[in-house]
Amino acid sequence: MAAAAALRLTGRIEPARHSGTYVAGGHAVSRRMGIDVDPYAQTTTRRSSAAVCFVVACLWAPMATNAQGDDAIPAFKQRDSMEARVQGCVTCHGQSGQGTRNGYFPRIASKPAGYLYNQLIAFRDGTRKYPPMNYLLAYLPDAYLRDMAEHYAKLRPPFATQERSAADPALLERGRALMTGGDGSKQVPACMACHGTALTGIEPGIPGLVGLRPAYIVAQLTRWKVGDRHAAEPDCMKRITSRMSDADIAAVAAWLGRQDPPDNPLPESPSTVRMPLACGSQR
Repeated sequence: MAAAAALRLTGRIEPARHSGTYVAGGHAVSRRMGIDVDPYAQTTTRRSSAAVCFVVACLWAPMATNAQGDDAIPAFKQRDSMEARVQGCVTCHGQSGQGTRNGYFPRIASKPAGYLYNQLIAFRDGTRKYPPMNYLLAYLPDAYLRDMAEHYAKLRPPFATQERSAADPALLERGRALMTGGDGSKQVPACMACHGTALTGIEPGIPGLVGLRPAYIVAQLTRWKVGDRHAAEPDCMKRITSRMSDADIAAVAAWLGRQDPPDNPLPESPSTVRMPLACGSQR
C-alpha cells in the first residue's frame, strides 16, 4: 500500500526517520552527501507535484496487471490531502483499499489501524520483506505511517467480487474444519478464535481475513511457515503455521476464498474475544 505514500504534494520538507535525511516532494536528500538542503528552495509547483505523483503511480502499474476499471486508476479531488498522498496505493489495492482483481495484493480497507500501522512499520524497517514496499516506505516517519493506517481503517468500500473456481469438496471441508474448529491433534486453534467469528479481525492488531483471495492467503501463510514473515513476539502465527501442512494451508485458502462478505466489515472489540494463544500483535 506504499507506492506514492512518500509523496508530499505540498512540496514541503519534513524530517525523515533516518538522521540527516529529509523527504521533499518525494525525493530523499542526504546531508551526509554534502548537499545543502534549503527548505525554501525545495518548494515545487503544483504542476510538477502532480506529475511526480502520476509518474510514481504509473511505475507500479505492472504489479497490478490484472487490476482493471476506474477503481484501480489514481484520481483525487484535493492535492494536499491524505487521499492524494496514497494514490500510489491505488493500482495494487484499489481506490478505496478494497483490493483489485490481482489476487496477490490484498484488501486493506476497514482493517484495524493498529494492524495496518504495524505492517507499514515492518515494511519500512525491513522486518517484512517486499522490495517495492520496503523501498517506498524507507524514509517515512512513524506519524505519517500512522496517518496512512488510520485513513484506510476508516474506509468502508464494498468487497470485491470473488471469482470462485472449482474445488475438491474434501479440501473445502478440511478448510472449514480448520477455520471454525481448528485441529486439536496438531494444536492448531480455530482461525475464527483469533480473527473473529465474522473473520473481520479484532482490534487493535489482528486483521480480517474475509475478502482476501486464495493466492494471497497461501503466499502469506507459507511465508510465515518458512520464516520469511514475522510478527511481534510472541509470534502466534509462526507457531500456528509451523504445525500446518501445505495441504492445510491450501484448504484454508480455498475455503476462505468462497465465503460471502459480511454486512459489517468492522473488526471486533478485543473485550469480546479471549485469545487461545498469547499474541504480540495485540499488545
